[in-house]
Amino acid sequence: MKSKDRKELHLKSIKDLRNLVAEAKDALVGLRLDKTQNKLKNTSLLVVKRKEIAQMLTIIRLKELSEIQAKKK
Repeated sequence: MKSKDRKELHLKSIKDLRNLVAEAKDALVGLRLDKTQNKLKNTSLLVVKRKEIAQMLTIIRLKELSEIQAKKK
């Protein structure tokens, strides 16, 4: 994921990010299926997709924590 894409993720709402995570997980399932059927030529796509999901989940967590901090103040 390019840094520009990551910066754009920070601007999205938590709801949008969760939708993106769900779509990415569906895509990951499809990639795994393709790998088991020997249709996937570039297996490094699995690692890239997992990394993207992790980055989105991290951004969601950061936003949740910032909301909690804002409520405490």
